[in-house]
Amino acid sequence: MKNAPSSSPTVTQLERKLAAADAENARLLALMEKKEAQWEATKQSLFEQFRLALERQFGPSTEKYRVDQRDLLINEAEVAVDEEDAAGSDATADDATIDTATPAKRRTRGGRVALPPELPRVEVIHELPNDARHCRDDGTALKVIGEEVSEELHVVPARIEVIRHVRRKYACPLCEEGVNTAPAPAKLLPKSNASATLLAYIATAKYQDALPLYRQSQIFARHGAEIPRNTLARWMVQAGERIIPLIDALRQHLLNAPLIHMDETTLQVNQEADRAASATSYMWVQRGGPPGQQVVLFDYAASRAGRVPVDLLGDYAGRLITDGYEGYAEVVRRNGLTHAGCWAHARRKFVEAQKVQPKNKTGKADWALNQIRKLYGVEKQAKALEPEARHALREQKSRPLIAQLRTWLDKSLAQVLPKSALGKALHYLDNQWPRLTRFLDDGLIPLDNNPAENAIRPFVIGRKNWLFSHTPSGAHASAAIYSLIETAKANGLSPYDYLQYVFATLPTLDDDDLNTL
Repeated sequence: MKNAPSSSPTVTQLERKLAAADAENARLLALMEKKEAQWEATKQSLFEQFRLALERQFGPSTEKYRVDQRDLLINEAEVAVDEEDAAGSDATADDATIDTATPAKRRTRGGRVALPPELPRVEVIHELPNDARHCRDDGTALKVIGEEVSEELHVVPARIEVIRHVRRKYACPLCEEGVNTAPAPAKLLPKSNASATLLAYIATAKYQDALPLYRQSQIFARHGAEIPRNTLARWMVQAGERIIPLIDALRQHLLNAPLIHMDETTLQVNQEADRAASATSYMWVQRGGPPGQQVVLFDYAASRAGRVPVDLLGDYAGRLITDGYEGYAEVVRRNGLTHAGCWAHARRKFVEAQKVQPKNKTGKADWALNQIRKLYGVEKQAKALEPEARHALREQKSRPLIAQLRTWLDKSLAQVLPKSALGKALHYLDNQWPRLTRFLDDGLIPLDNNPAENAIRPFVIGRKNWLFSHTPSGAHASAAIYSLIETAKANGLSPYDYLQYVFATLPTLDDDDLNTL
């Protein structure tokens, strides 16, 4: 009788089950390790975000970063350039935002800054009493042999006064027909009682000094003039509308520039059709033109979409300098623009990465910042050069720095977690690389978009005080007045004096005469 087949597993089956179990265990272990790595990366990212939040809240607002001589000596492609190049590249493009290896000169403690010679002087003569102007011995009258002069600043407080325009009427005493009246002076706002001086004062206080209109109304009341806030607001909206022809003339001048900087920032408008009061709108800025003929234009838009720069730039076909926002891609493609990026933005991300490093430690962020600092050092040397000479200097000094940075970047991308602060800085640098290196091929292209950022900064500061615009018309008016103020500053003019001149002169001009402003 044959034996019945055994129901127990064979050795081969057991081995297969053990192998499957081992494979499953290995898979679960790998999954656990992956999850653990993801958790560590997330934890590290959250920790870095927390440290950056503390820095933003309590740390200095500048973009200063540590410069350590040890940063200059990391290996292979990370070795700094020749000592000769390094000696000339210690300076940066913006001394206000970056530390250099050489400490800045400081004024001696207790020293006094000389009063500006252009300020008007009022002399007050101090004489000896009459009885002290004679010799004590023989009574001879003393003679003036010199004088001691000291100066002090004196402020004349604001004074509100009323200008009465008296228009004489003339008539013939014989025929008693026909009365001739002296013409009324041209006014920016004909139906208001605001002079060009008052309008310029209000606009400068709000848009340059960030003083909200309700505070100005309180100040005027203390000086004896009750001007409601809504009246001040109406004057500013009307003034903004009246200067639109001048803004259009400035826009034509801007679009003829070989290079334009652009940037944008957020704005809240409370009453806008089909939009919630909390919806985010934007103020766009453009800047361009040769030295002494700079134009800065602000434009309000409810959107940050790519169609906005398309509308603003029209058929412009020159060079465009922006940050890394991809909304400019459409106008670049349509108009065939030469699009360059901003090294200040790339540097800013490495500054953030440096801030979350352990204290007294150096790393990749330090090396990248040092390399960018050297690029700015070359730019300082090239600042006064013509475009062709600037391009030649960049070929000699900047291109080797860029080559080193690219080699280091390729190696570092695979060594750093993408979601970490350093990883974000590296990936931003990698993604923006074609735009960031475009300056090497064109001597006209600057290293960064700081001119646009500097122009938009007063708006950002003012926004912290007045918070929002009430209506789109108010936002457009603000954009127009900001344009005149920042254009004046860009050309070395006093914003108040320029606004006063424009507000007084514009009503007397034809459209063909606008370029004289």
